[in-house]
Amino acid sequence: MKTQTTLNKGKPDGGASDPVMRIRGLGHSYGERRVLEGLDFEVGRGELMCVVGPSGVGKTTLLECLTGLRRPGEGEVVFDGQRIEAPPRGLAIVFQDYSRSLMPWLSVLDNVVLPLRSAGLDKAERERTALEALAEVGLSDFTGHYPWQLSGGMQQRVAIARALAYRPAVVVMDEPFASVDAQTRADLEDLLLRVRDHLGITVLLVTHDIDEAVYLSDRVLALGGKPAGIRELLTVDLPAPREQVSTKALPRFAELRSQVYRLIRDV
Repeated sequence: MKTQTTLNKGKPDGGASDPVMRIRGLGHSYGERRVLEGLDFEVGRGELMCVVGPSGVGKTTLLECLTGLRRPGEGEVVFDGQRIEAPPRGLAIVFQDYSRSLMPWLSVLDNVVLPLRSAGLDKAERERTALEALAEVGLSDFTGHYPWQLSGGMQQRVAIARALAYRPAVVVMDEPFASVDAQTRADLEDLLLRVRDHLGITVLLVTHDIDEAVYLSDRVLALGGKPAGIRELLTVDLPAPREQVSTKALPRFAELRSQVYRLIRDV
């Protein structure tokens, strides 16, 4: 998939030409505290969109509303033509804390197989699907290991493989690389780009890291304000394929990074 380079000017909300998710009038409150208000945007099929904003702005609340984990107080989220009322089939979630999402008493392979037991597949098909997902993330040689025998980065690869094994149309990720070191984070970012391109999946990723958002995204959704609304839906017009050193050395990368930073800091 080629990197998206132009925003659809015909849609004021930054609508995608082939949306897999449509968000309309989304708002949410916790009692008297209003967190989100009037969010309107679309996520394109095959797109990688990052969501950024100041700490406490409501990024996780937005993620929960988009995935059906929380019912929004206002508006709607439509996934593949169906309004989301509960976590839908075809959507997978990868959380930040991989150490809690993996079962330490199960092998790597069994961790990936686990959610497939409800997918109507026989045992051989479940195992084959899990092995394919582990191959996608470079863990074919570690199927018999246990999570506690793996590094943090490898454990997060297992969590990503488990999401991929479900064969989702959309993967939603909440700060998935925040708990690993800088080099591992860069490796996982590149892994995510390769998997997205190879499988053609849609990725919606929440992050606090501005460099990560610019490096990964086709578009960056910047939240701000109290209650939070969309500050800007910014197209990232960097060339593909992306590479950690050469891409981040581009003057355009620095320009986009500064633009996102200003949106978050409101300066």
